[in-house]
Amino acid sequence: MTFEDLKSRIERKLSDAAGLAGRFKFDFGDEGLIFVDTTQAPPVLSEEDEDSDVTLKTSVATFTAILDGTQDPTLAFMMGKLKVQGSMGLAMKLNSFLED
Repeated sequence: MTFEDLKSRIERKLSDAAGLAGRFKFDFGDEGLIFVDTTQAPPVLSEEDEDSDVTLKTSVATFTAILDGTQDPTLAFMMGKLKVQGSMGLAMKLNSFLED
């Protein structure tokens, strides 16, 4: 999956993220960055490096596997494949929106 495909997929999943009010940064290192602000309706998605409530750092491959359901996000976190900075509670809420 390309970075642009991943960006589109995140945008689709968060388009109906009612109740998920936060600013999220998905940091894929050299592969790119996606910022999502769900405090606005509709959610705003960009590639700008803005302040966020939660930052998820991982690879595109790991995040794609999480979205596909082939990688458990908790296990990815425990194995160091996924790093979370900021509000852990908001990260847990985000997980429910990203699951298929």
